[in-house]
Amino acid sequence: MAVMVKGRNTVVSPAVKAYVEKKIEKVTRQFKAVGDIQAVLKVQNGMHIAEITVPAKGVIFRAQEATKDMYASIDLVVEKIERQVHKYKTKLMKRKYNNFRDLPAELPVAEPEPAVQPETEEFQIIRSKSFVMHPMTPDEAILQMNLLNHDFFMFFDPDFGGVSVVYRRKDGNYGLLAPTVE
Repeated sequence: MAVMVKGRNTVVSPAVKAYVEKKIEKVTRQFKAVGDIQAVLKVQNGMHIAEITVPAKGVIFRAQEATKDMYASIDLVVEKIERQVHKYKTKLMKRKYNNFRDLPAELPVAEPEPAVQPETEEFQIIRSKSFVMHPMTPDEAILQMNLLNHDFFMFFDPDFGGVSVVYRRKDGNYGLLAPTVE
């Protein structure tokens, strides 16, 4: 496990780097295997923003906080990650010791709407991202999506045998996209 501390629009002093490493150590003690942790410290419009990403055994914990003081931002972002870890571990324990899981027989599948594209417009990809997919159930994917605070999450569903997507609907419920090839 390595902690990579980067600074954007600011220089990261050795004292701040040591402070981040010391604070993150509390979070990493709860896992057997933790990947490389990334901490991005930046200053924008007078606000000190701390963003930390912790990959741990198929789950990614990510949080961001902004305050007027960098040390306060680091403290708050580490507290957020600790809450995420506690929530994740609590759900795992409930699942492990609950013999009667309430799972729906079939998850609803959203029907895709036909896309309307202007004929003359060219699309430009400005960012590309690759990541490792771990097999998980739709419930685990929803938990991961909520931990990352994203609106959708792509995952490999071993029951389905392919890539699926869960997403948060405007009504607060969740949807599942499971593609088929014709």
